[in-house]
Amino acid sequence: MSSFEKDNPQPLPLRRGRESLPAGRQGRGWIKKVRLVMAFLDVKDLVKDFGGVVANNHVSFQIDQDAIIGLIGPNGAGKTTLFNCIVGYHKPNSGKVIFKGKEITGFKPFMTNREGIGRTFQIMKVTTGMTVMENVMVGAFCRTENLNLAKVEAAAILGFMGLDSVKAYHLNELPIAAQKKIGLARALATQPELLMLDEVASGLNPKETEEMVGLLKKIHQEKKITLFLIEHVMEVVMPISERVIVLDGGEKIAE
Repeated sequence: MSSFEKDNPQPLPLRRGRESLPAGRQGRGWIKKVRLVMAFLDVKDLVKDFGGVVANNHVSFQIDQDAIIGLIGPNGAGKTTLFNCIVGYHKPNSGKVIFKGKEITGFKPFMTNREGIGRTFQIMKVTTGMTVMENVMVGAFCRTENLNLAKVEAAAILGFMGLDSVKAYHLNELPIAAQKKIGLARALATQPELLMLDEVASGLNPKETEEMVGLLKKIHQEKKITLFLIEHVMEVVMPISERVIVLDGGEKIAE
């Protein structure tokens, strides 16, 4: 070893796994870029059956961050069951659900919500005895226990969605289109990174469907939320989806 080498020791290369990172890319920013290469949501070989009836049969797919992905198929194809396995309402018999590089298979719904997954329901689960504001605050309470902060978050979401004028109404005083938007607002109040929408346009007339498509585009563009939606209404799926996954008989038959 020369006297120069003794006086100027070189740092050992950083290692990630078995390989050294490329020269000049050992900083935190490079590691962050490496992490972003992985799929945002990765469903691997997922199986779910109910007493011998197979609802999801070895389903695999990936979703990238900032994408809009549609999930279509006939009634009974296993679409809602797949959603329920991802968010934790059902525990898969086998397979894996990986979100942002972390396995969340079998997590409870409140746990997947904390990880950044929000959802709406095919049959809207809203409380008719509460006002619109109070319903949206329920979502905000997933992120804070502070009443004032929950009110601020709910008010901001209602303003974003153009629902300020109905915030004091009760749900049973409003038409189905407004109730759908309020269910969506409550999911947004949980501050999701991935928003899973189960037939958010079902029961809407053509004008209401067009408005819902515009709202979903606004959420994606301005909130930077990844959208994954089950739909039978092709007027919703086709204009906004970057990719469509097709289920039939519990199996993925096309993508």
